[in-house]
Amino acid sequence: MSVTFIHTGDLHLGMEFKNASFVGEHAKRRRRELWETFEKIIDRAEEKKVNLLLIAGDLFEDEYCTVGDIKRIRDAFSSLSTTKVVISAGNHDFIGKKSLYKVIDWSNNVHIFLNNKPEKLVLNDINTTVYGLSWNKKDERKALADEISDLENSKINILLIHGDAYNADSNYLPINRYKIKHFDYAALGHIHKPEFITENIAYCGSPEPLDFGEGGKHGIIEGIIDKEYLDISFIPFNKREFIIKEVQINENMGYRDMLDSIVNCDSKLNRDKNLYRVILDGIRDNDIKLNLDDIIEVLKDKFYYIELIDNTKADYDLDRMEEENSNNIIGGFIKEMKLKGIDNPIVKEALYAGLEILLSEKVKK
Repeated sequence: MSVTFIHTGDLHLGMEFKNASFVGEHAKRRRRELWETFEKIIDRAEEKKVNLLLIAGDLFEDEYCTVGDIKRIRDAFSSLSTTKVVISAGNHDFIGKKSLYKVIDWSNNVHIFLNNKPEKLVLNDINTTVYGLSWNKKDERKALADEISDLENSKINILLIHGDAYNADSNYLPINRYKIKHFDYAALGHIHKPEFITENIAYCGSPEPLDFGEGGKHGIIEGIIDKEYLDISFIPFNKREFIIKEVQINENMGYRDMLDSIVNCDSKLNRDKNLYRVILDGIRDNDIKLNLDDIIEVLKDKFYYIELIDNTKADYDLDRMEEENSNNIIGGFIKEMKLKGIDNPIVKEALYAGLEILLSEKVKK
């Protein structure tokens, strides 16, 4: 028989985004959106009537969630009419003495691996065994290698684990990917970007990106599996994306030109729903002072969310500067770079970068 499943994890429900660059109402709204996406996953599992909902750790933030939040999760799971929910806890929802996993009774369709050593859940009705373990502390240096070897060849064998399959020295449960390839499917959590390591080993990624280090599409993995066949696919699910754009400024641009360049960094459809970090680079008119807070205020109706980073350099009056520094290294440097041809953008960028260093040294003296 074939088994259908959804593989998710790293939802981080309850996250307050206290360390995020975006704060206030945007942080509160993002927190709510994590819950909305969780409910959307539950709805899809019910609609598809999948056999298994596999959750590979960091379902919630133990530090910020309440008992009420956990009951909300429980009620969502209990609403599933045919789906078995299997959970391996990670480092953010680890199962310690005061774990929120232990404070409520879960419905019969939920199984949580409670130990930090591999154990198995045998599901005879779908001819499947799910192997997993849960963290019992915030870091785990012990590697998961060949501890699991008692696979039943007659059954579909699935591994559900939260750990690091890329770094053998990781503090986050190092996993030797070559020693788990014998599973029919290995459902991994911890890495927040969806990644297919092999045809049968995959990170689902977080269904919603959490910061600007998590660009691109996010979602869930859906699959159909039997002993001879595995078909898995990534399904985009994220409500918003974190997008980083670089905008080139030049010394001929006025203030309005700069604003237009920022607005035109992406389409209105994307600007209205995504979170942007725009990096301003290049050389600007020396008389134009960039007040980033003012620019953000002007552009707030053009973007759902925007933050700016100013990497521009002020344009210099090179002839005057060369004349005033004719007897020192600054004047000599300008003269030498002019000979190389400052109409060349690469030469000009090198000139301005060098002047910035030389002028800072001059100020120190």
